[in-house]
Amino acid sequence: MKILILGGTTEASSLATALAEREVPALFSYAGRVSTPKPQPLPTRVGGFGGVAGLAAFLTEQRITHLVDATHPFAEQMSRNAVAAASHSGTPLIALTRSPWAPQARDRCTPVADVEAAVQALAGPPQRILLAIGRQQLAAFAAQPQHHYLLRLVDAPETPPPLPRHHIVLDRGPFTLAGDLALLREHAIQRVVCKNAGGTGAIAKLDAARRLGVPVVMIERPALPSRHEVHSVEAVLAWLAHASDPKADRGV
Repeated sequence: MKILILGGTTEASSLATALAEREVPALFSYAGRVSTPKPQPLPTRVGGFGGVAGLAAFLTEQRITHLVDATHPFAEQMSRNAVAAASHSGTPLIALTRSPWAPQARDRCTPVADVEAAVQALAGPPQRILLAIGRQQLAAFAAQPQHHYLLRLVDAPETPPPLPRHHIVLDRGPFTLAGDLALLREHAIQRVVCKNAGGTGAIAKLDAARRLGVPVVMIERPALPSRHEVHSVEAVLAWLAHASDPKADRGV
C-alpha cells in the first residue's frame, strides 16, 4: 500500500498525522498556493502535476495504490483532475471533505452560485466588506469599486489587488469568535463575502456576523463529478483497511 494525499486542509493534515502514526507509506502533496505550507509528518511534494495526464502518470510511476483528495472544497479543477486521473490509472479514490455550513436562526445569509454572482450581489451604495475568499479571485470584485474591502489572506499578494480601496490583514486559521467579533467591529464591516468551505476553522466569521446582524453573501460549492466522499479521518482509515483486506472482496 502507498497513499497519495492531495492536501492543503486541516483534514488533510490530520490524515497525514494518522497515517504517520500507523507507519502507513504515504506521500503528501501541496498545490503550492501558499508560500509557507504547514510541515507534514510525511514525505511532501509541492506543485502541480501537469493536468490529468500528469497526475495519472505520477500515480503509476510512484506506484500509488490509493488516492485521497483532501483539498479545499473549492479546489474544483484539482478535484476534477483527481477523479479523471484515478479512473485513467485504475487507482481507488476517496474524497475527505468537510460538511458544508448550514443556515442557522438569525442568519442574514444570501447564497449565490459562484464568484460572479457574489460580485453582482454587491451592486449598490458603498459598504465596508470583509472579503474572505482567498487571493485567487480578488480581481473579479474590481467590478464593484465603490466598496472598501477588508482582505484576510494567508500570504501577502505579490502585486497589489486591483481594488481601489482595500486593507489587507494577514492571518491563518483556525479563527475564534472573539477574534472575528473584534475584526468586524474594528473595521466597521457591513457585509461579509465568503465561500461555503465548511468545517470549524473558519466558521467564526459567520458566528460573528450572526451576533452583530451583519449580512453574509455565501458562495456555494461547485458541482463535482460523482465520487466516494467521507467527512472524517476515521472513515478514510476504515476505507483503507477494507481495501487492504484480502478477505474483504470475498465477504469472508
